Amino acid sequence: MSVAPQPVFPLRISPGAQSPLELWLGIECTFNRVGDTYLNQLEQSGHLDRPGDLDLLAGLGARRLRYPVLWEQVAPDSLDCPDWRWTDERLTRLSTLGLEPIATLLHHGSGPRYTSLLDPEFPEKLAAYAGQVARRYPWITAYTPVNEPLTTARFSGLYGVWYPHHTSDESFVRMVLNECRGTVLAMQAIREVQPLAQLVQTDDLGRAQATAAMQPEADFQNERRWLAYDLLCGRVGPAHPLWAYLLASGAATEELLWFGDHPCAPDIIGVDYYVTSERFLDEQAEQYPERFRNATHADIEAVRICHQTVGLGALLRETWERYDLPVAVTEVHLGCTREEQLRWFEMVWRAAEGARAGGADIRAVTSWAALGSFDWNTLHTSFGGYYEPGAFDVRAGTPRPTALAGLLRTRAAGGVPDHPTLAAPGFWERPERLFYPPVGSPAPAARLPPARPLLILGAGFLARSLAQLCRERGLAYRQWPSEVLNAPWAEILGAFGEAGRPWAVVNASGYGQIDEAERRARQFFQTHVVGQTRWASACAAQGAQFLTFSSDQVFAGESGAPYTERGTPSPVNAYGRAQWQAERRVLDACPGALVVRSSGLFGVRESRDFLSEALGTLQGGGQVHLDLDHHFSPTYLPDLVHASLDLLIDGESGLWHLVNQGESTWGDLVGTLAERLGLSRQQVRPLTALPQRQVPRPRYSVLRSTRGQLLPSLGQALDHYWTHELTPLFL
Repeated sequence: MSVAPQPVFPLRISPGAQSPLELWLGIECTFNRVGDTYLNQLEQSGHLDRPGDLDLLAGLGARRLRYPVLWEQVAPDSLDCPDWRWTDERLTRLSTLGLEPIATLLHHGSGPRYTSLLDPEFPEKLAAYAGQVARRYPWITAYTPVNEPLTTARFSGLYGVWYPHHTSDESFVRMVLNECRGTVLAMQAIREVQPLAQLVQTDDLGRAQATAAMQPEADFQNERRWLAYDLLCGRVGPAHPLWAYLLASGAATEELLWFGDHPCAPDIIGVDYYVTSERFLDEQAEQYPERFRNATHADIEAVRICHQTVGLGALLRETWERYDLPVAVTEVHLGCTREEQLRWFEMVWRAAEGARAGGADIRAVTSWAALGSFDWNTLHTSFGGYYEPGAFDVRAGTPRPTALAGLLRTRAAGGVPDHPTLAAPGFWERPERLFYPPVGSPAPAARLPPARPLLILGAGFLARSLAQLCRERGLAYRQWPSEVLNAPWAEILGAFGEAGRPWAVVNASGYGQIDEAERRARQFFQTHVVGQTRWASACAAQGAQFLTFSSDQVFAGESGAPYTERGTPSPVNAYGRAQWQAERRVLDACPGALVVRSSGLFGVRESRDFLSEALGTLQGGGQVHLDLDHHFSPTYLPDLVHASLDLLIDGESGLWHLVNQGESTWGDLVGTLAERLGLSRQQVRPLTALPQRQVPRPRYSVLRSTRGQLLPSLGQALDHYWTHELTPLFL
């Protein structure tokens, strides 16, 4: 077998608990099988073809990177013909960058087609592959042969979600035994080449709470979560709490005792912790939505029903006390809005520091999914484009650092992050998280210093939506009417103190007022160009960020192709001219400003919007006359606001196009929704049958972005609108 070029990479044994807490990183690299289809997260994220990602990751200052050397990718057809080209390039680059890899050989997979988690020869085949990896890369000193063996066995053998799609205790137990035996044999093969190689064994650190009736099941699950670690540590014998269960589920006495004769305790126990890791079990399943029910009970995130969860700090101490082995948090990720991602990581980091202060040997905290992850909302059973950013957002092709990247750099350098959004509690600590009558005693209210607010200028539908979503996201804000745009310079500067030293100002006034701008062009220009430019200048002077919204109306509509940020504006109405002037003047006055262009908006949460009013008319048997000629990018208002706030928190600047990907006319949009209600599209009549509007508008103003398509597709946006806004009104 050939050997890859050997980089200079000194062996490093992780320090003890008295050394600083380390930052590690991870790339979401699930390569699992559903039916006959393999789903490769590396391909979906684009990392497969972007070697430059490694330089970006190294720039965050982490010490270690959980990195894929995946069996299914290297040797998909046979162990006799591995293809090392990709891993040669990437691992050599990591060595050059000084970012130490923890090599993952299997990540939620069942292996290539010539094996599976139920294959009796799976352990030996995995070990053979591990030996090949070690001989090719003898300088690698840390391995995770099987990521989350217990979790993978649950999904593949107990729940039937992943291949081989079994749903029995017998299959679950067989898979766990195969994975753990494979891990032992793999580490033996690796250590024949690299005797000091570390086993970093990961799994989800779940814990269940329950009603009194379901407490026995919770007790069983709370014991089962340790099974893979217990097997590897040689702790499973006749006195083990799961011994009878394992035998009843098909395990043989001799194969269980084999682990005691071949202990392979992890050098570092890796615990993965998500907001879904802690569960609550309730026999009253009918009280919960169907997605939380199984045959005997409801199983829901504890954070949604418990006043107090156990919490990561207690779980880390429990892990340390049970095994007396070094512990690392090996996955930290939250698919949520940006400030919640920051708060979640900080909560985990502080919990790890607290456990260390109590004497536990906690080595590191890992920012998982540093390049984001795709379609975990469907448990990685298909790829539909649902993306959760991480430290980087890959939707622009070239990964774009988010606010989380800055936080990670600060932690890696030993600093304390000070992003203004961190002053507020995360949603998992706020009362509104509780969807059901809560159980347990409320936690004492935390006393936090007042958070610096956002200042929202305007009182229209866009400003109201911003205020509503700020409340939902736990973002402190103040809202002032659009009249303040006309305030003189001295009053604007004084307003910053009056508003509580806002860290950002968001101008949401005047959006969509096309007819108003035409009727009162001079006044509109004075307020929405001159006035907001003064506010942008004040933000630059005060060190605050500035966000404003512009429109597709800056374009003439003569192109047959979508307009990007590089398109040349040529407005045909007063509103478009004012918006174009405002864009230029704001960016001149405040080069760090964020200018978001969007299009026609739908979805006003507090009341009926234009579309719902039209549908109400159709449902009553009437007709509506709508534009069937002007093609634009209909955009769901909550999508626009969430993405704009995320970009603001990221510290982004310059011009962005934010629209739902797709195009339509108002008439076609109403017709599509009408058909969902079982109404006839023929009730939507063309506007050309009525007198023409006086204000000219572009005939084609579809927008696209060269900086990244951050909003869902128009189809997905309509699904959300249908579910959250139309269904309560019409069904």
